[in-house]
Amino acid sequence: MGSCSSERNTFTNRAFHNLTSRYNAYYLSNTKIQEVEKEVIANYNEDYTQILPVFVPIDSATIQSNKEKLESARELASKAVEWHRISKWVDDSYFLIGKIDYLQGQFDDAQNTFRYVNVNSKDKDLRHQTLISLLRLYVDLEEFENANFTIDYLSKETEINDENRFELYRTLAYYYERRSDKNGVIGALDKALEYAKNPKEKSRINFILAQRYQREGLDALAYDFYQKAQEGNPPYNRSFYSQLYAQQVAELNASKDLRKVRNYYESLYEDPKNRDLKDVVIYERALFEEKQGDIPLTIDLLHQAAKEPGSNERLKGYIYEKLADIHLSEFKDYRATKYYLDSALTFIREGSPAAIQIEDRKTTLDQFVFHVERIQSNDSLIFLSQLSEEEQRVVAEGYIKAEEERLIAEAKAQEKPKSTGIFDNLLAFADRGSGSTFYFDNAVAMQQGAIDFYRTWGNRPLQDNWRRRAVVFENSQSETLTEEDSTTLDSEENNPLNQLPDIDQLLSQIPSSSEEIGLLNEELEESYFELGKLLYFDLSEIEQSVENLETLVREYPESSRKPEAYYLLYLGQKELAGNAQQYVGRLNREYPESQYTYFVNNPDAASGNLAYIESSKNYENAYNSYYAGQYQQARSLIQSTLKEYPLTRNTEKLLLLDIMVTGKTESRARYRERLENYIENAKEEQLVELARNMLNPLLSAEELAALNAVDSTAIDSTEMKIALADSTEMVNPLPDSPFVMDEAQTHIMVLSMSPEEAEKAQGVVGDLERFHAQNFPNSRLRTGNMNMNRENAIFIISPFTDASKAKEYYELFQSDFESNAITEQVKSNAFVISIENFQILNRTKNIEEYRAFFKVAYQ
Repeated sequence: MGSCSSERNTFTNRAFHNLTSRYNAYYLSNTKIQEVEKEVIANYNEDYTQILPVFVPIDSATIQSNKEKLESARELASKAVEWHRISKWVDDSYFLIGKIDYLQGQFDDAQNTFRYVNVNSKDKDLRHQTLISLLRLYVDLEEFENANFTIDYLSKETEINDENRFELYRTLAYYYERRSDKNGVIGALDKALEYAKNPKEKSRINFILAQRYQREGLDALAYDFYQKAQEGNPPYNRSFYSQLYAQQVAELNASKDLRKVRNYYESLYEDPKNRDLKDVVIYERALFEEKQGDIPLTIDLLHQAAKEPGSNERLKGYIYEKLADIHLSEFKDYRATKYYLDSALTFIREGSPAAIQIEDRKTTLDQFVFHVERIQSNDSLIFLSQLSEEEQRVVAEGYIKAEEERLIAEAKAQEKPKSTGIFDNLLAFADRGSGSTFYFDNAVAMQQGAIDFYRTWGNRPLQDNWRRRAVVFENSQSETLTEEDSTTLDSEENNPLNQLPDIDQLLSQIPSSSEEIGLLNEELEESYFELGKLLYFDLSEIEQSVENLETLVREYPESSRKPEAYYLLYLGQKELAGNAQQYVGRLNREYPESQYTYFVNNPDAASGNLAYIESSKNYENAYNSYYAGQYQQARSLIQSTLKEYPLTRNTEKLLLLDIMVTGKTESRARYRERLENYIENAKEEQLVELARNMLNPLLSAEELAALNAVDSTAIDSTEMKIALADSTEMVNPLPDSPFVMDEAQTHIMVLSMSPEEAEKAQGVVGDLERFHAQNFPNSRLRTGNMNMNRENAIFIISPFTDASKAKEYYELFQSDFESNAITEQVKSNAFVISIENFQILNRTKNIEEYRAFFKVAYQ
């Protein structure tokens, strides 16, 4: 009883508190935490078709369902701290509290607790364990600078025990995984294997290494690790995939080996234990046949895999994505590719990296298919509108007949003929007779019967006693049909009668008035033009682009899109080594004042002017939105254009239009401030004069007199008298500098050098593109160059949405970018700059003045 006191620090008291804190509070708390961690792993469904993550992701739903258990663990660990504070298990209990905070997503608390233990604990092993947990937390939060510091510190520590070394190397692999360093992951996991004690964990690491070696094309190494992954009694699925993937990387030198592998896939398919993995077997067989160069068989196998049941729904998405890849690379079938990607997205979780990547790929294909199908549909409808009513009815009847044949063909395809081998009838499409002779077992006979019924009686609903003579009685009965009765009716989805179109409905779709035909022609005109652009810019199908654009100018000679179509035809014919000069002549004859005529007459100036073309169209749309009172829409379009095309001859016009939007939506002070800045910095005199006239109504009589302003342009002053809520003002960190700090503006980064250095630096563009692909794959960064004056040539990287994104790029550029095309001095002298400040710099040409501003404002 006397040893219970935590106030007396005697041997007996310490022994009592060490015993009770370790084997009561600490032990029970740690056991509960381990149970939750095991449940997280058990609930995670490993996707073996993709590279496994180093750590199993922590599922918030599992953590939430174990909230009471974790709170109980927290209470026990807290008691070890409060009740047994003279024991040597206090710091260990604090570590458990940090783990609970980490599992529950309370990262700030976890971080503080881990730091406290690291600073105060005298137990070296516990400190190492805490630092490794802290490293994982830093990687989770992508605080890589703190992670680097922790790694550096741990690398200098000695006497790290084997258990901690295993966790350290595993966490290092996680660090490299998050930084997309493939070699780093492999190296760290390889070291982790040396210290792994748990056979199942060793099996999982071996499997990850095998996957990564396979992706790198090191098949021999991958084969060895797949074999090792089958050791240690792994879960059945991992063992299954290890055997399966080992076949992919096995060395095959003879036809005998190929037969062996195919027989192996057959045996896997027929194994009852693989009932839920049949789709995986056929999918892997498809990838194997693709390697052998048999594309038709590969496609058939992929279709079969999509039809097979399976436990991993995501696999169906990967199957359809593979079908999309094949139809794109082998056949350039953009329509099929789009629809396969649509199917893939129905099985892949929305918002996942794979889904986002597919969505990005689909953007262009969606537009392509939309315009192709609209052209086909509208062409057909216009053609039908020119036929007589009798001819239209004949066409409609033929269409219905074709639909009937299609339904019968589908019924045949659904028959399940007996087969001696699983791969003999891959798509179940082969005609092996009509199946059973019993009517209700014969899908073809039933389909044909339903269609014959439709021909005789029409598309009437199925109901009991429909032949009754007492129609009145029948009608009264039909009104009292119960819900139970209705379940006996065929569903619309499965009833072939509902799939057959009605002839009157088909005929009603044919346009009959000039207005309807005119609308179809307007849509056709738009689709031919947009499809031509899409094929030229996004799909690089120059010949098809030329065909569509030539159809546009031939069929719609009054189209407002003709000048741009001529210009695109000019570019297309130049690439095809065709007659590009004919479009130069047409532009000069028909549209002598067009900007496109300027481009073809000055081919040297046309380089890079596609940005000007697009920004011109966007400016026109934004201008129309402004005068329609749609100010937010106008601003959105202006800002997106400035972001995508930051340096064109339209930049100053877009900026002034944006200021006009400010006059309608923001405060009078903000409007005036922006006009004054614009007048000071803009170069185009007509726009400056227009801005002055906008500013005049905002000035007092004294200010007007001081400026000697001349009221020369009739602009409605009431339009300028706006007084709404105040907005934030821009800051000038150097009062005497002409440059103004505005972090919200679109920014660019500039590499400045002499013209001689610029000539030698042409290779830097390729180095920058590789740098962007590795570090900013989704940012759509562009690179261009221009001569600022005789002394300075510049390379421009753009766009960055704001200053923070530009500074993030600048810092990574300074630390990681390497190129033999530029000197270290050029690299170190790079700077970021906002669009408005670049306009000032382009006018003053004083780069050193801006560098001084850059150091104060950004560094």
